[in-house]
Amino acid sequence: MTDAERLKYLKLALYLFGAIFIFGIYLMMMWVWPSGWGWTPRQPEYEQMILGVYATLGVFLILAAKDPLANASLIWFTVWSSAVHGGIMLVQAIVDESERANLLGDVPALFLVALVLAFLMPKKSRQSA
Repeated sequence: MTDAERLKYLKLALYLFGAIFIFGIYLMMMWVWPSGWGWTPRQPEYEQMILGVYATLGVFLILAAKDPLANASLIWFTVWSSAVHGGIMLVQAIVDESERANLLGDVPALFLVALVLAFLMPKKSRQSA
């Protein structure tokens, strides 16, 4: 895949992940699949914090879609923070039997975000990551 093709798909992915971060996490955590996207017992303070952080990141990912190369550091932050967040949650879900549904919910979703964005970043931006 050429850098031009990567950039085209990266813009699409940034819009998509941005919208998911703004709206989708809330829907998954509160309505669609709380056991796969939240933690037990429910913790409203945690939920508000994580939703606020991800909604804010979603807005900035959508803004970054206009010029991804100028926003490479934000995109790489999203890649690495998603991988770290997913890794920590992976360990927690393995250790805590009551959180195993997260192994099929938000854990793989975070790794998917990291992998897709890292793959789509043009090669010249990878050298600075």
